[in-house]
Amino acid sequence: MSNSVLYEREGVIGKITLNKPNKRNAIDFEFLKTLIECFKQSSENEDVCVIYSAKGKDFTVGADLKYGYDLLTNKERLAEAIEFLESWQVLTREMIAHPGIIIVGLKGWVIGGGFEQTLLCDLKIAATDTRIMLPEVGVGLFFSNASTKLLPRIVGETRAKQIMLLGNEISAEEALNIGLVNQVCKPEGLNRILKKTANMIVSRDHLSLRYTKKFINENQDLSIESVLARESIAMIATGQSEELKKRLEKFVKKE
Repeated sequence: MSNSVLYEREGVIGKITLNKPNKRNAIDFEFLKTLIECFKQSSENEDVCVIYSAKGKDFTVGADLKYGYDLLTNKERLAEAIEFLESWQVLTREMIAHPGIIIVGLKGWVIGGGFEQTLLCDLKIAATDTRIMLPEVGVGLFFSNASTKLLPRIVGETRAKQIMLLGNEISAEEALNIGLVNQVCKPEGLNRILKKTANMIVSRDHLSLRYTKKFINENQDLSIESVLARESIAMIATGQSEELKKRLEKFVKKE
């Protein structure tokens, strides 16, 4: 596994860091495979929370266009091109299957697939210098990472069409206003806030966290009856946990 993406752990908190600042974290096939492997490893380690961030000025400028151009213009690399494109979807599958809460820290440029692959992150914190853009339609490419479903779910169909069809730049402030991100902060405070948020997350009940993420991701496409049935099962499971008993005991004694 290359060092284009770093994975490390601090207790139950995983850290996945894009690590090609000299290339503005542009994503080629090797980079993407490493990113997938990092999320897979984090998932296998059952990290309760993941801080997803990047080194350098930009989070990522998206796909490495020079690499992509070489793939598309060389018939002998057709199989690699198809595998590269499919790997963006594999990344989304790994992220949505991850049992932990993924917190992403955006900064600088966040372009195309580089932004689309963050839509599955559970919490999104953006530095004030963040600039988001989806330029695919303008250059004749198409979107990835289930963004044609996830973006309308987050910002509404009308706004999603505007963002995708026009490809206009979105500032951190606008992203906050339309619900694309949860919080905006000064660039120098981004890492501190990511760590503080992660510590807050892992202080919560871990089983409840896992159910909450899973059900919010999955229940939107189910009937009310199906959701009620699933919630009943989750309430029983969490209600029987020893962790709940300990937390309730502390609360009762405090009262």
